[in-house]
Amino acid sequence: MERFPITGVSIGHWTGTNTGVTVVLLPEGTVGSGEVRGGAPATREFALLDPERTVARVDAVVFTGGSAFGLASAEGAMQFLAERKQGFETAGGPVPIVPAAAIFDLVEGEQRPGAQEGYAAAEAATDAIETGRVGAARGATVGKWKGREDAVPGGLGIAHSQSEDATVAALAVVNAIGDVVGEDGRVLAGTTASADAPAFPDPRPFEETANTTLVVVVTDAELDKAGCYLVAQSAHDGLARSLRPSHTRFDGDLAIACATGAVPAHLDRLRIVATDVVAAAVRSAVSGG
Repeated sequence: MERFPITGVSIGHWTGTNTGVTVVLLPEGTVGSGEVRGGAPATREFALLDPERTVARVDAVVFTGGSAFGLASAEGAMQFLAERKQGFETAGGPVPIVPAAAIFDLVEGEQRPGAQEGYAAAEAATDAIETGRVGAARGATVGKWKGREDAVPGGLGIAHSQSEDATVAALAVVNAIGDVVGEDGRVLAGTTASADAPAFPDPRPFEETANTTLVVVVTDAELDKAGCYLVAQSAHDGLARSLRPSHTRFDGDLAIACATGAVPAHLDRLRIVATDVVAAAVRSAVSGG
């Protein structure tokens, strides 16, 4: 178990046989934005994260398995928050703002996460987090770029560091088509195909989108929505450092950045740390540290 170091943030999992859900609960006043760079995303409420959109707050982030079916798990997280009166105030009561994104881990005949599983993950949230093949990463694999049959297990990892007085933490669900590589370029987890195997063999039907790495960066820094968007962009630099290849048309790679606003911070220094922390979280997902 590892502890998430941002005050007021808690994380919960629901883990099934071959799929799961991870919910990141955020304190009131959290601001967020995000960016997609992969070619095959499965998302819900992601458009409102655009810095030009009106609503700046984010109440929770849901990462799920089950491809687009699994996005229904966000309803459970919304219900959990609504029962606690947390959300964007409207004439009809608070509406929780819960962006969600899914990886492709579908196994025929297996359970797909829904509202009940999303609620269970939110209910289980704590600052002590289990990592590895849990939650949304239960069915994750990596190293599929030379053939899905040569894949190895992926996972969920976290990492954190300091940018002056601000803390920057990242959670990554790693289900990449590419390999996870270390700072020295060494493959930490990747394809078992021979070195001379061709890259990107012709995919079988519907398997070309069976990938995606999801990242949420949370900081206690004071940032506006535009600042969060820039941090999300830097998070993608961390993916590019730790995944080879990354951001392909067969991945749905995305990053969400959230700021709780407790500590003043220098944005550009913060972005440098965010890049490093995301790369470390991806590597942690397959190496256990």
